[in-house]
Formats: sequence, C-alpha cells, structure tokens
Amino acid sequence: MKHIFTIFCIVTLLFSCGSSKKVVTKKTKDKTVRVSKPSKSKPVETKKEAPKVEVTIKDTPEVYASPTDEYIAIYSDIAKDEMASYGVPASITLAQGILESASGRGRLASEANNHFGIKCHSGWTGGKIYHDDDASQECFRKYKNSKYSFRDHSLFLKERKRYSALFNLSKGDYKGWAKGLKKAGYATDRKYPQKLISLIERYQLYRFDNEVLGVDTGVNDKHTVVAGDTLYSLSRKYDVSVQTLKELNGLESNSLYIGQILYIKPLPKD
Repeated sequence: MKHIFTIFCIVTLLFSCGSSKKVVTKKTKDKTVRVSKPSKSKPVETKKEAPKVEVTIKDTPEVYASPTDEYIAIYSDIAKDEMASYGVPASITLAQGILESASGRGRLASEANNHFGIKCHSGWTGGKIYHDDDASQECFRKYKNSKYSFRDHSLFLKERKRYSALFNLSKGDYKGWAKGLKKAGYATDRKYPQKLISLIERYQLYRFDNEVLGVDTGVNDKHTVVAGDTLYSLSRKYDVSVQTLKELNGLESNSLYIGQILYIKPLPKD
C-alpha cells in the first residue's frame, strides 16, 4: 500500500511540472506580395501637327480727316467721268454733292442715294422718297445706286434748256457755274454760289477739273505726312503759313497722322 502511494506521488509531480511549461507560438508577419500585372502595350505616340489656321489679311482701312475728305475720295473718280462725258465740271459736281447730301450723310443720300437733292418733277417714273424741304413732304428721286444719282445729275443739267448757258462757259470755270446754277433756279438759297465756291477752294476740288482737262499746274501741290511732320515744319518747307495749311485742308486742330494727304498750294487769286 505504501508502495502504491509513492508511485502516485511521482506521477502527479511529473504532470505538474510538464503543465507549467508555456507553449510559445511563433507568429509570422503577413507579407504583402505585389503581383505585377502585365502592362498593356501603349501605342507609340506620334507628334500631331498643329491644325492649320487660315488667316485672311484685310486691307487697312483708309483714315480720313473728315467726312468730306472721305466723300471726295469715294466720288471724285465718278465726278471726273461725268465731266468727261457731259461737260459738268467735276469740282461743281463734287461741291454740289457735298453741300446737298451733307457729305453723303444726309437722309436723301443715305436712304435714297440722292446726292443732289433732285426732286421728282413731272415725268419721273423711278423710285420716290418724301422729305421736308421748301415745303413739307416733297417728292424726291430715289436711286438704286449712288452712281445713278451722279449720272442723273449730269443729264438733269445737260437736257434742260435753262442750264444750257452754263455749257458755253470756259471748261473748268467753276465760279461761272456756281453763279449760273443759282441764276437758273437750281437752288433758292441766295448764298448758294458762295457756298459752292468756298467748298471748291477749301478742298481744292478744281484739281479734278485740271486732271480731266489735262492741265499741268507744274507744281506738286500735295504732301503725304510722314513721321516727324508738323504743320509748323511743313509751313517752313513750303513757305506757307500754318493758318493757310489749316484752311486749305479743313483742319480744326494742329494734329496730323502718318499717311494723311495735305494740300499745300494756295489757289491763285484772280
């Protein structure tokens, strides 16, 4: 019995010693495995050409000192053609156009292409426009194009007996024409001749008469403004006063711009 108890104690001791030993589990860190996917082959980049842009180069618009200068530039060739065909001085045609149409900005000119204030009169079968003049809502001729107005002006004077004496004057006699138009009843304004003559001399419209008649004045009466030009320097160069230059060119100030055409020859006095 004693022997059995001894064996039991030994067995119990052995189990208690073994259970005191801790079991250690070794943890392993998870490793992140990067799997590289097969890359898709990229297309070879080709250098694209920039889109072609069409550039339209426009002419630089002309710059004029005044609406009257612009009017002269636009219609001077037509006035010369009319003079060559019908004998009406180009200077008179332009001066009348400037005066009657307010340099092309009046209602009759802008809405009816009527540059000379010609009324309908009897027998007119063309277009019409009504406008206040000597009386309320008078009938005036209406044209499809300004050129027809200039032609009708020539015919209006050429075909009417009351203007026949004007065609007996010396060619280019704008003063005689200005006075004769008033005398024949073209306008009721008693200062009409003086207004025409003033415009002709102020803008040197007589030069267009000379071109048609082939008259060589022998003098270069025009100057194109370049950088550095002033009215004072030009007055010294051409031996003419600053005031005369301003009057000849209708200038209200001393300002000039490059490319501007200036007239520098005073009109010879009678």
